[in-house]
Amino acid sequence: QVRLVESGGGLVQPGGSLRLSCAASGSRFRINAMGWYRQAPGNQRELVATIPSGGKPNYADSMKGRFTISIDLAKNTVYLQLNSLLPEDTAVYYCYVATSISSYWGQGAQVTVSS
Repeated sequence: QVRLVESGGGLVQPGGSLRLSCAASGSRFRINAMGWYRQAPGNQRELVATIPSGGKPNYADSMKGRFTISIDLAKNTVYLQLNSLLPEDTAVYYCYVATSISSYWGQGAQVTVSS
C-alpha cells in the first residue's frame, strides 16, 4: 500500500511563503508523476501543478509564476513552493502520486492565508 505523508502547511500572512512536502513510500511500481491539487471550502478540487518523472511541470494558469513544483525521485518526494500567497489561496492542498497501475492521494495539508 502506498503511503503519502504531507507536511509544511500552516497559517501565513498575505504575501508570505510556504513550502509543502509530500513523501511517498511503499510503492512496488514506478512512480510516473507526482503533483498537488487543492480544495477550498465549497469548491471542487482543482489542479495546482503536476510533474512527470523526468518531465516538465504543468501548472494551472492562475498559479504560474507564484508556485513552483519540484521532485526528488531518489526520495520519492514532491515539493510545492508557494510564494506571494493570497487569501484566495486558502485551501487544503492534496498530494497526488500516479504509478504505473494506480493513483493515490495524501491526507491533505491546510494552508490558510490571512492577516
